[in-house]
Amino acid sequence: MLARMGLFIDSFWRAVGYCLMPRVIVLSLLPLVLITVVALGSGYLFWTTAVAWTQTALESSTWLGLLWGWLHNFGVDNLTVALAPLLVLMGATPLIVIVCVLAVAVLMAPAIVTLVAQRRFSQLQRKRGGSFLASVLWSLGATIAALIALVLSMPLWLVPPLVLILPPLIWGWLTYRVMAFDALAEHASKPERQEIFKRHQLSLLSIGVLSGFLGAAPGIVWASGVVFAAAFLVLVPIAIWIYTLVFAFSSLWFTHFCLAALQQLREQRGERPPGDTPATAAPATPAPSLPSSSHLQDNP
Repeated sequence: MLARMGLFIDSFWRAVGYCLMPRVIVLSLLPLVLITVVALGSGYLFWTTAVAWTQTALESSTWLGLLWGWLHNFGVDNLTVALAPLLVLMGATPLIVIVCVLAVAVLMAPAIVTLVAQRRFSQLQRKRGGSFLASVLWSLGATIAALIALVLSMPLWLVPPLVLILPPLIWGWLTYRVMAFDALAEHASKPERQEIFKRHQLSLLSIGVLSGFLGAAPGIVWASGVVFAAAFLVLVPIAIWIYTLVFAFSSLWFTHFCLAALQQLREQRGERPPGDTPATAAPATPAPSLPSSSHLQDNP
């Protein structure tokens, strides 16, 4: 247990240190270009329509009409005008997060795994237990499952505590499934990957959940872009970049943890890195024998 906790903490600090490397910062900016174009393009094409449709749905709802009427008696008017953009934002933010996960997995994760492997695990044998196609199918399956969980949990988001708990849990599970697979795809065989998932399931899920909570924090910046409309075009890309950097950190954390766990697994099984053979003792050189006393007498 203590060894696993040590591995958990060690991989965390190593991931923090790697995030400060210029190479990682540059990598984190690459998905931002695509995500920014998609976010701004979708906002330009669908924001007004989505807000208008949401406002109409709120105003035409029978049971919500009772709430609006009750609030009107207290002097609260036009609440749907302020509420509609927030609901659209709540619905769009998870989609942005999922795009960030996939962008990091496709664009950044292979480069991050290569970086960590070259700097820390250059002697670790690559058994290539997960192909690119398997990684894509695995990511798609996890994403579909996360979307289903997202849709089913949306009604619970109206309960204030749950809106702060459920989304990070879903993002954390998705991050765990995607990042851990990609971290081990190149180096671990399929049985080794399954064994690591079994041994370290709680630690991997904890990394994913903590990463999910970190991914929820930049939502404050995103919401500020809605409140301060003049800074919308500046704050929203910053929020998206922070999301991307958080997932880059998650990928680093998973990579350090998974490759170290793989190295420990092979050491426990007695496997040695290629070319690492145990040193053999050189044959002892026999000491020269001294002539016997009889020989000395016969040959003065």
